[in-house]
Amino acid sequence: MWGQGAIDPARVCKGFLTERTGIAGDPLESQHHYNGNVRKSKNMEIKYMENRNESGKKQKAKGLCPNFGKCGGCQYLDVPYEEQLKKKKKQLTELLKPFCQVRDVIGMEDPWHYRNKVHAVIARDRKGRIISGVYKEGTHFVLPVDTCLIEDQKADDIIRTIRELVPSFKMKVYDEDTGYGFLRHVLIRTGHSTGEIMVVLVTASPVFPSKNNFVKALRAAHPEITTVVQNINGRGTSMVLGEKEHVLYGPGFIVDELCGFRFRISSRSFYQINPVQTEKLYRLAIQAAGLTGKETVIDAYCGIGTIGIAASPEAKEVIGVELNPDAVRDAVTNAKVNGVKNIRFYCNDAGKFMVQMASQGGKADVVFMDPPRSGSTEEFINAVATLKPVRVVYVSCGPDTLARDLTVFKRKGYEAKEAWGVDMFPFTGHTECVVKLERAN
Repeated sequence: MWGQGAIDPARVCKGFLTERTGIAGDPLESQHHYNGNVRKSKNMEIKYMENRNESGKKQKAKGLCPNFGKCGGCQYLDVPYEEQLKKKKKQLTELLKPFCQVRDVIGMEDPWHYRNKVHAVIARDRKGRIISGVYKEGTHFVLPVDTCLIEDQKADDIIRTIRELVPSFKMKVYDEDTGYGFLRHVLIRTGHSTGEIMVVLVTASPVFPSKNNFVKALRAAHPEITTVVQNINGRGTSMVLGEKEHVLYGPGFIVDELCGFRFRISSRSFYQINPVQTEKLYRLAIQAAGLTGKETVIDAYCGIGTIGIAASPEAKEVIGVELNPDAVRDAVTNAKVNGVKNIRFYCNDAGKFMVQMASQGGKADVVFMDPPRSGSTEEFINAVATLKPVRVVYVSCGPDTLARDLTVFKRKGYEAKEAWGVDMFPFTGHTECVVKLERAN
């Protein structure tokens, strides 16, 4: 039965890519691009092994990516993949040593071009030429980028095409210093299983001259694009997306498949960036929950409902709670599309919801929590304790804040039993893991 004894990662990942053991990567909400032309991971690993001295490895990484050490994204591009996994496992083990044992963690068979969400800043260089790229680490200086070693290759192709179309449509590029201009950013989201592609054009104003012709030209070059959205962001902030949108082509969203379920993804939906590893992460979390079909489950920070819907066949009922109303609407739609009838979603603060639920005599057997990198709060953990679930499954993208939160859980009578890592973000210094906690008798 799930939840009894150690979890076997091979069972979790059965039917998916062969896994390697190691520890994990962490979501980077600010998208980074990386230049590079080599695409076969096995060839890359062989090249890494050719020269083990430090300067040689850095030089080779620089050859793969001219922006290595500038954009701040791939901290481990000069480290062979197996060594990355060892470094990350060591980091996680040191942080969680006071709480529980860290089991073998799951890596990728092919750790390249895994990001299904690509963001590019549109700007002009010092000579006035239109460029697309990313901000140099710690600055708002735009590094021009054509291809990226860890992002979807088709997305890079589309961004280059958009950049080439801009002059012919006399489209003004936004200038952050003056606040003048039209096109600010391009965001591409790709459905890994379905192949559906969303293009989001972030503009400073809603007036879009020749928008139909622009979309027609873009789709002529890339007929695989299934929807185009204009997002309006007229604010002088570093936020990429604004609140208002217009659908220029298609339904305004894409659909992807995860753990056998189909999910609707809009421009502002939170959806894990590495779909191959997300399947493994969610199956591991569900297995850690030890579900038997009799449990009431709360999916806190539920987003568009991915974990809760994936867990629904193994539970009696699932309650998803999310503060973002757009995400809740997508979650309700996702449940209907998949014919899931034992799940309900609420637009509320998860902590307040659980306190209210407990005050009304409600109970939960299992709580899934997948907070942002800043971790949870003591108020939220107190709210979890009021419901007295038998088990809590904590999906963490920030081991430092995870260790802090496990200390609070321990004070509330919950003991961390085991932890597993999933390498969600190869070549970065970030770590993601799943921790199973149980209430002491």
